[in-house]
Order: sequence, then C-alpha cells, then structure tokens
Amino acid sequence: MVTLRRASLALAAALAVAASLLLSLPASAFPGAFFPTQNTGNRGADVLALQHLLAHHGNSAPTDGVFGASTDSAVRSFQNANGLGVDGIVGPATWGRLVPQLSQGASGPAVRALQVELNAKSRLSLAVDGAFDAEVADAVRSFQQHAGIGVDGVVGPTTWQNLVWHYDYPDLGANMCDQDPDGNGTANWATGASIGQLEAATRAFTGHGKVPLGDAGFEHGGDIPGHGSHHVGMDIDLWPIRTDSAQCTAGRITWQSPTYDQAATRALVRSIRDTAPGHVKLVFFNDPVLIAEGLTTEFPNHDNHLHVRYCERVHPNASYDC
Repeated sequence: MVTLRRASLALAAALAVAASLLLSLPASAFPGAFFPTQNTGNRGADVLALQHLLAHHGNSAPTDGVFGASTDSAVRSFQNANGLGVDGIVGPATWGRLVPQLSQGASGPAVRALQVELNAKSRLSLAVDGAFDAEVADAVRSFQQHAGIGVDGVVGPTTWQNLVWHYDYPDLGANMCDQDPDGNGTANWATGASIGQLEAATRAFTGHGKVPLGDAGFEHGGDIPGHGSHHVGMDIDLWPIRTDSAQCTAGRITWQSPTYDQAATRALVRSIRDTAPGHVKLVFFNDPVLIAEGLTTEFPNHDNHLHVRYCERVHPNASYDC
C-alpha cells in the first residue's frame, strides 16, 4: 500500500509538472493565419519580400515593394516553371513554393525577404543585407515565441506563413499624424499591403498638412471597440482635410463644417485610389458631392471620417474580395 501510495503521489507530481509546462507554452496567437493574396496593384512589405523571394528562384523583379508589370511577369514565369496555375496571383500555393527553409548561416535574397518581413512585422531595424546572422536568428526566435509556434530559429513554412500574415505598423513619417478618437490606443495595425498602400497615398498627398490616422486595427486583428468592422486588417479610418490644414491639431470636422476643404479631401481620396489600383473596395464618407463623383460611398455615421476598405483578389471574407 505504501508503495502504491508513493507511486500515486509521484504520478500526481509528474502530471502537475507537465501541466505547468503546458501552461507556460505560448498559446497560438494567430489561429487563422494564412498567406495573403498579392497581385498587380498591391504594394508594401509583403510585395518587397515576394520580390526578393522571386530573385532567390532566379526570377528577377524590381525590389521596390510595388507589384507592377515586371513583378507580374516574374510571378507568371515562376508559376509556369513550378507547374502552378499561371495567373500572376500570388496565393497560398505560389507562396508555398516560393518560401524556402532558412537557418543561421544562410545568405542571399531569401534572407533579405525574411529581414524585410521581420522589420515590418516586429518593428525592427535589421540590416537588409541577406546574411542570416545571430541577430536575425534572435529576431526569428522572438517572433516564433510571439506567434506561439515552435521556437527553434529555423524559418520553415509555418514561420513564413505567420510572418507574412502578421500585421504591419505604419510609418507616421509618411505625412501622417496619429489620432485616437475611440480610446483604442495605437490601433494602427493592418496588413502589409494595406499599410504599404496607405503610406504611398499619404506621401503623395502634399500641400495640405498631414493626414490624421484614426483607427485601423489591433496587432492581430479581432474585435475593436467602437467599430463594426476593422477586424481583418484592411479597414483604415482617416479624417477629412481642413481649409487651414490644421486637421492634426484643431480637431475633427464633418463634411458640413465651414472649415471642411472639399477639394483637398477629394485629392486625398484620389491619392488613396491611385496608389492601390484595383485594391480599394470602397471609401465610406458622406460628402454628397464626392458620392456623386463615384469617389466615396454613403454610410451611416461617416460624416466626420473616411473609412477606407482595401481588398485582395481572393480573401477568406468575401467583403474584402476585389
């Protein structure tokens, strides 16, 4: 009986230790992670990483973060050489063939792709030099810990998928100012394409002051107070432009306000559309003139902000299909 009792106590202790170890493991941070679809008109960190990965496979494209005609041609060549559907759309199957396994000591364009993604998604400043050194290995392990996946410093398919899926954070130096109208803190995260496209639009919008950035989303998406959408990293709120260009300091206005600058706001909407051709689903804003011009769409409670909804050629949520 004593032996049995000791065995039972030992088993209970072992189970307790096992349970504590399980509890100490990170939960899966991104259970819905997937490779986001990219094609002509997209831009941003994911496109830049894609261009480096194409170079890794011998399909050259400009490494400018813009999915233009040359990148489309390189994608089609890669798809043809790998027995994939040749459509120029980089979906899960094409991403899956593009991403190699990498570990410390590797070098070349694929490591540059990794460094681009780590910088964008983990807000780092790694040199994009193509050298998988100890600093990169540490960054990979930190991201794996953050994502709740195996922490081994080896970049395989699961790490690539979680990294490409992870949201990006905007460079506020791209002619933006951060506003927090709903008390959600730095809820400025969005997909790599959405952020790249937004930054291009605000950089191109000049002469009217900075563009106020309201809420986009949380780092890993999900529900956000004060919003019925903004869950999937492709909805971004901006404020209309004022005639005194003081939209970052003088408070938010509506399209009916005497200080509302319709011409400048029109220019902003056009910049948003021009820098993401084929990837702007709609812009909610209730200025009837801009609605009549086909630039914005009426929606309740959108008198005082522009709600930009980006889209992809294929997305799990049909509301974000282009």
